[in-house]
This record gives sequence, structure tokens and C-alpha cells, in this order.
Amino acid sequence: MSNRPLRVYVGWDGRDALAYEVCRKSLLRHASIPVEIISVKDWELRRKGLYWRASRTDSSGQRWDERDGKPFSTDFSFTRFCVPALESFGDDWVLFMDADMMWRADIADLLAQADSQKGVMCVQHRHAPLELEKMGGLVQTVYRRKNWSSLMLLKPSRCTELTKYAVNNQTGQWLHAMCWAKEEEIGCLPDEWNWLEGWSSPNIDPKIVHYTRGTPDMPGTEDAGYAEEWRRYAGTLAG
Repeated sequence: MSNRPLRVYVGWDGRDALAYEVCRKSLLRHASIPVEIISVKDWELRRKGLYWRASRTDSSGQRWDERDGKPFSTDFSFTRFCVPALESFGDDWVLFMDADMMWRADIADLLAQADSQKGVMCVQHRHAPLELEKMGGLVQTVYRRKNWSSLMLLKPSRCTELTKYAVNNQTGQWLHAMCWAKEEEIGCLPDEWNWLEGWSSPNIDPKIVHYTRGTPDMPGTEDAGYAEEWRRYAGTLAG
């Protein structure tokens, strides 16, 4: 492994730029090791020729993938799987995470969980939400291994099935369920590293809070868990 900073790829969606900034600020607030935070932006990947997947948006604002015909929520729903290619399938561990997360612990402690025999490590949720909607009225899609891909420690050299063709042509189910990884190379992280607000056990002291139902600045989720903590970060970003 090189001595470069740990690269952290964070999904970017312009509709919720504040969530990205809170994620970034909270990560840096606790980090004891050098990190390089990189926003995963749809248009930049298209310009690089890594991503060309087509979609449409209906009159309600819901986006639909033209490849498999299923709804999706964010600009990084599929682009997250470009990370190994962005890393030229190298050997250094990197992290991908959704933007709607708030750090409460040191990323060095997460990196310490990395198992050299694995290609991807994640919290292996059994998440089957009952809500039909999320994040301001978007369709709540239930699929196998839901939210496993929302935070992934990746060793790109073991993720070679995530080719440009696969990212742009395979179904969302294939991608998010990690069908591109060997079963024995999918490692398990403790639940506190991707604590799903409103779903995960309240007895867990989260190291990362994941606002899957919507961040505390959204209508209906103002009283979400650790909302005041999130708002303190957001407040320091105002102006």
C-alpha cells in the first residue's frame, strides 16, 4: 500500500449539496489520518467516457433508469460503481459513501477494519423498509442487499468485474447486490459504521449516521436521530 492519503469518494447530487458538505466537514472533524475527498459527479464521469447510462425524469421528479426500467433516487445511484475504474483497479483501499451521512468517529478506525483478503467491505444490512417513499417523495425501492453499497471499502484490484460495460449495462440489482464480487471477498463491517436512521437498533452508538429517510433539513425528517448534531455542522456552513 502506498503512503498517499486515503481517497474517499462521496456521491454528489446538486439537489442536496448541503448533505455533501456536512458529510465532508464531519469526516474531516474526526479524521486522524490524511484523506483526499473526491466528489463523484455524473457529468465529470460522462466527460471522461466512463459513464453514459441513460435515464428519464417523470412529471413528479422521479428518475427512471432506461437500462432496466427501475426507479432510482440520486445522481450517484450508479456512478458509485465507477470508483474502481477511477482508481485504475489499483491495490490501495478507497472508500465510497453516500452524501447523506454524518461522521461521529475517526475514519482511521474504519480503515483498520480492512481485511486484505476481501475486495469490498460493507455493513451487511437486512434492510426492508416499510415506507413507500423516501427523501421528499421519491420511490422507495426494495432490493436484495439494500444499502450494502451505500458505504463500501473497496480494493479496486479485486473489483475488476466493474468494467465500464458492466456499470453502464448491468441492472441496478446486479450492481447494488454486489454480484460483481466473489462471495468470499465481501467482508462485513460492524453496524455502527453505517447506522440507518429510523431503522438500525437504537442501542447502537453510531460512528456514521446514515439519513436514508432524509437529512434533518428536509420536511418530515426534522426530528431525525442526531438531528441537532447534523444541524450544528450545517450551521457552520451557512453563508
